[in-house]
Amino acid sequence: MSNHSELTIEEKLLGKIAGEDTGIEIKKTICSICSHNCGIDAYVKDGIVIKVEGSAENAASHGTLCSKGAAMRQYLYHKDRIRTPLLKKGGRDSTEFEAISWENAMEIAASHLQKIKDESGPESVAFYVGFPKWLRSFVKRLCLSFGSPNFCTESSTCYHATALASELTYGYQSSPDMKGTDCLLLWSANPLHSDTSSAKGLLKAVDHGMKLIEVGPFVTPVTKHAEMHLRIRPGTSGALALAMANVIIEEGLYDVEFVNQFTKGFEEYRSYVREFTPKAAESITTVPADLIIRAARLFAKSERAAIKSGASPTVHHTNGLQNHRAIISLVGLTGNFDREGGHYVVPWSYYHAPNGLDTRDGEFEQARSAEGMPARVGSDINPIWDKLKKEGQSVYLPFQIKSGKPYPIRSVVGFGMNYRMWPGSDFMKEALNKLDFLMTADLFMTDTTRLSDLVLPVCSTFERQQIKMYPGRFGLWTEPVIDPIGESRSDIDLITDLSAALKLNDPLFSQGYKACVDWILEPSGMKVADLEQHPGGCVLEKGSMPPYQKYRQNGFPTPSGKMEFSSSILGEAGLEPLPKYEEPLHSPISTPDIAEKFPLVLTTGSRLPMFFHSRTFRLPWTRRLSPDPMVEINPVDAEKRGIREGDRVKLSTPKSHLIVKAHLTGKVAPGVAAMYHDYPGADVNELIYPDYRDPISGYPGFKSLLCEVESVT
Repeated sequence: MSNHSELTIEEKLLGKIAGEDTGIEIKKTICSICSHNCGIDAYVKDGIVIKVEGSAENAASHGTLCSKGAAMRQYLYHKDRIRTPLLKKGGRDSTEFEAISWENAMEIAASHLQKIKDESGPESVAFYVGFPKWLRSFVKRLCLSFGSPNFCTESSTCYHATALASELTYGYQSSPDMKGTDCLLLWSANPLHSDTSSAKGLLKAVDHGMKLIEVGPFVTPVTKHAEMHLRIRPGTSGALALAMANVIIEEGLYDVEFVNQFTKGFEEYRSYVREFTPKAAESITTVPADLIIRAARLFAKSERAAIKSGASPTVHHTNGLQNHRAIISLVGLTGNFDREGGHYVVPWSYYHAPNGLDTRDGEFEQARSAEGMPARVGSDINPIWDKLKKEGQSVYLPFQIKSGKPYPIRSVVGFGMNYRMWPGSDFMKEALNKLDFLMTADLFMTDTTRLSDLVLPVCSTFERQQIKMYPGRFGLWTEPVIDPIGESRSDIDLITDLSAALKLNDPLFSQGYKACVDWILEPSGMKVADLEQHPGGCVLEKGSMPPYQKYRQNGFPTPSGKMEFSSSILGEAGLEPLPKYEEPLHSPISTPDIAEKFPLVLTTGSRLPMFFHSRTFRLPWTRRLSPDPMVEINPVDAEKRGIREGDRVKLSTPKSHLIVKAHLTGKVAPGVAAMYHDYPGADVNELIYPDYRDPISGYPGFKSLLCEVESVT
């Protein structure tokens, strides 16, 4: 390797080598494209980012960057960046906007929102946060201060149903304690595509002897590292989990002490799972009975075992919440809850990071109690969601906008909002067009901002301050590494200015972002100033990680004080308390008449490593890795239909159809078709009915509906 001192200044500039002589500085920040927020070394010259690399000292990402992060400069400086506040000229269908000042934008926003509040009540305004998520506490505080109960987020179709299933079963959430796990059941997760910062640790654990059981309909990059692959028909996870429980109970492999002392409803659960023999489950799931038995024995006989699932694949079904309850019940059944190498319960700190810090972000959000306010969106249809999640179920937002019942929703204030995430996205678009006032804030001009009356430009992490806490004992505070692009501003500045324009008189907002974060962190004994001393992040000295098996002293935060195989909350609501399995609403078994015309199971939204929802389709580096919208089908199914690789095909469901290209691949099981969502010009969410959803969580059945693929070449 060459010594930098021997290079000419021209060679150093060409190599983008930092130093006083080149004028290139390395500044620390984080990537904001997806949720993992990997550490970045930004090479900055003359106020421009000229190169990015992973930050080696970031304890979460360890110097790695995925393809999305590597394309960060294209993301920052893209022509679609919104550079000034924009006011629509003409009606909702107009494509013309005029640039206005921030002062004018705040006056217009406050005037419209106050008018609607005066005429219809504050509940007629819904506040929505899509992506990124870091500003949610601030938007919820704004929403409640305004007087509206209708704070909504994209978690209405992402993680919240997974959390809901855990809360109904254990009273709180847990995560696999990967450091000491002997056996990991990886259920509908593909960390090499969706969670790259954890993938290295997973593969390292396998190299050191951890047994891996993979469950899911796809062959993934992890499959070759697994002891076995249980390749299920999409939507049948619950049947598989119950069959594994059948083996574990019938063979006496369950943890008798834990079950007898710390669980409720075991006998009813035991009686129910007798129906799910491995052979019976094979006919439902397509997983061979002998493989189900092997997996159950390996999981139950391992001294320390855990389950890792994706944020939403197990719950994106019309039977998803009960499916996930069946899956996570295996943890308690085998005594692996809140123990080393099993599942560990660590209270969340700001923002949703399990690291042992005592913070008060929940109190910060509740600037005003929602008690006495009208019911949240969707609360009458999904009372369990409303009881435990304390936010509107936004899947129902378009229905209430269109019907005006039980009261009108006349305006939406959206941050990072993407209407294409809704099931029946065309239905959501129609609803947004009925609003009196739609205001959105985003980095880019998107399909949603183009519908808006007022569009506000916000910053990336490279241009703003942000606190970031990671799972475990690591956190950081970022400072801007470049000036904001155009007139873009931090979301927090926008929120606090809007609060002031609405005369909400918020004493914390008036002090600014840093003061708000210090207030949230105060119980931990930590301040922003502590993090500012370590630009690349640091180990958190305050607080401590809790002990294992806390339930032995404290019980479980459920109505019974125990882990509940039979949920008290569901039972009291007149719903099925056991994690019972039902077929997806549309499936080859439940609707054979529909399956005659649409014989393939369509599953949508699985990750591609270069895309994160719609955010990186616009980037040349990432888009060229997969330029065309494609439906993936197994070669066996393709041959039956006379379809060849790259053919133009019609992908149809009972609702609608798309014309896309066919990709033939063995990664998809026979009888299944798969398509990534959010491709420009081929929105697969238009193919699902807006009311095709789980009755308890409200979650859409994105990953198990019926379709057909036909050649149109």
